[in-house]
Amino acid sequence: MPDRAGTTPQVSPEVGEALATGRPVVALESTIIAHGLPRPRNLAVAQELEGLVRSGGAVPATVAVLDGRPRLGLDRGELERVARDDSVRKLGHRDLAPAIAAGASGATTVSATAFLAARAGIRVFATGGLGGVHRGWTETQDESADLRLLARTRITVVCAGVKSILDVPATLQRLETLGVSLLGYGTDRFPGFWLSSSGEPVDWTVRTPEEVAAVMGAQDALGGPEAALVVANPVPEADQLDPELHDRVVAEALAACAERGIGGQAVTPFLLDLLTRRTGGASLEANLAAVRGNVRLAARIAAAWTAAPAPSAPGEPAASRKKAAE
Repeated sequence: MPDRAGTTPQVSPEVGEALATGRPVVALESTIIAHGLPRPRNLAVAQELEGLVRSGGAVPATVAVLDGRPRLGLDRGELERVARDDSVRKLGHRDLAPAIAAGASGATTVSATAFLAARAGIRVFATGGLGGVHRGWTETQDESADLRLLARTRITVVCAGVKSILDVPATLQRLETLGVSLLGYGTDRFPGFWLSSSGEPVDWTVRTPEEVAAVMGAQDALGGPEAALVVANPVPEADQLDPELHDRVVAEALAACAERGIGGQAVTPFLLDLLTRRTGGASLEANLAAVRGNVRLAARIAAAWTAAPAPSAPGEPAASRKKAAE
């Protein structure tokens, strides 16, 4: 059993140096590697996403728990382990303490990744889609842990909205209730993950990474609750799942779920698997297109954030965060 020092996230030398010198860093979750994609494509995608972060001028920090120790920034061998080891568990924020105490290994979801990244001082995180409020919430009270965690974690999350198998209007209402700020990137409609638009409006639209960085700076200046900033970045229309196919297959999947009495945590994996099979893999390709776009944008936002003016002492000129760190 690891001692209490093992609860401190272990930051890779590259990520640690970037944080110390004010260079841009982007956190990446690891559930897409361990549980979201088939082998061996999962490892290739993990390496591709890290490459996209680097091509955007930032340092990738893929997050996982290995042998009871949180890791931020994985080397090739560690990435391969997450991709190939069947014993790697799926860890949400609530699972971190048991996993650490047991010396277990696991891939981190949105909530666990956001928590660990923010604790290490990483401000920008790219993922596919957030969890949200499930359909039939009034009967099941089923809501993703992502939402409450983001309500108390100061991190900027770039995502493609939430999966359309969820209750999108209820999720947006829940984000508002929890005080999580939401920006549409280049859109006034909330994305539908596989679709460019869910049809639901967003209150605020930004069009450049610098505008996102300005909102992040205003968050810090205001103080108050340490809530996240969600940047909803739609998948390009050319890469989205065909809307008619999407609507038909989602309706069929929900009906099959109800017919078989599938509930609780089993709902989402069942629906996603059925959606992938009944769209001939098209939903998976739309998913990956969304993730790639989010990772590219997150790298640009991280770069804009480190270049933005940092707080300075009275009478001193403002300096960029990068220069201040140096």
